[in-house]
Amino acid sequence: MPFRDREDAGRRLADRLEPFRSSDPVVIGLPRGGVVVAAEVARVLDAPLDVVVVRKLGAPGRPELGIGAIGEDGIRTLNQELINLLGVTGPELTEVEAQETDELARRVVAYRGNREPVAVAGRTIIVIDDGLATGYTARTALRVLRNRGAVRLILAVPVSARDTAKMLREEADQVIALELPHGFGAVGQWYSDFRQTSDEEVIRLLMNARSDEPPNQQDVWIPIENDRLPGILLVPSSPRGMVVFAHGSGSSRHSLRNQAVAGNLNAAGFGTLLFDLLTDEEAQDRANVFDIRLLANRLTSAIDWLGGLPAMPNVSIGLFGASTGAAAALLASIGMNIAAVVSRGGRPDLVGPRLPAVTTPVLLIIGSRDETVVELNRTAAAGLSGPCEISIVPGAGHLFEEPGALEDVAARAITWFARWLDPGGRA
Repeated sequence: MPFRDREDAGRRLADRLEPFRSSDPVVIGLPRGGVVVAAEVARVLDAPLDVVVVRKLGAPGRPELGIGAIGEDGIRTLNQELINLLGVTGPELTEVEAQETDELARRVVAYRGNREPVAVAGRTIIVIDDGLATGYTARTALRVLRNRGAVRLILAVPVSARDTAKMLREEADQVIALELPHGFGAVGQWYSDFRQTSDEEVIRLLMNARSDEPPNQQDVWIPIENDRLPGILLVPSSPRGMVVFAHGSGSSRHSLRNQAVAGNLNAAGFGTLLFDLLTDEEAQDRANVFDIRLLANRLTSAIDWLGGLPAMPNVSIGLFGASTGAAAALLASIGMNIAAVVSRGGRPDLVGPRLPAVTTPVLLIIGSRDETVVELNRTAAAGLSGPCEISIVPGAGHLFEEPGALEDVAARAITWFARWLDPGGRA
């Protein structure tokens, strides 16, 4: 096989694209697989990375057969010859396009949130996919970028059908393909590892490529009965939503793991509140760490306080809980206006008989090696009344200390919160 995987293809493609470094290019990946290739190119060329979301239009009854594509900004490309050959009617085409338009809008929100696309007007743009078969999604992406004012378009792929590469020279200023085989077949045949790329991986790669300044951070105090609790509040401009963290096992607002997840949420446009659920004196009593009702009451106090801040009443609130904090988050969501809950290695079973009262959408993230907690989560999930998904991180343990595991958690959490907190991404 010419390529081990998409990362290998990206590194080899970057070598070919090295002469374009001096033109200060923007690298655009086509989701999903093309973003993996593009991320390697952007890293080597030290260039900005972004996406243009495009969707193939599948023939009615034969979705694997592309009859065109749609892209951002309402751009549409049709294979009219194939549409006529298959006898696709106007209403059938309208129905297919409506379905794909909904999915396109969901992915734009998931990948970019409330961020503006990277500016391309007047610049050299390198558009990358993991391979070209019919090329209609690539053609649509090129038209989106040309419409946005790109002055020079370079389409670069590891492998392409020869006729497709020739056709796309009409759209791009230059087409670069490392492999142009006579017997093309399918893109996946040219990779040893061509596993499906997830939304979470696309989000993670885009987050890692961003170098935006972090949002303003404030030290705050959360009032509780007869005392107050310290916290860290980060609010980006026009937040997609606010996420309140519930630490577990006695952890504080200084939890490195939760701070790492919060940083990724901030990069994706979400505000965050990390605070100590216990006073210093209470933390000395180990029993308080497992007092789920006490922890839930502290979360309730923090949510009430947050809702009273300027500009917060119209912002959706989500909860991110770890270990015992996940149980507290679920309990606190009962009867409150909470848009979504994410649990990391949590103990939802500790909610006990109140589980059926939880109607908030819940994502349970567990490491595959945390076998006992996996089973506890499966059992608890069956008792929840609202939407619930179990998300297993392969090779991860209870603390997600393995390389890349915590980033995986953050990406999955962002996808969930984008779906339920951000109005544009709500299912």
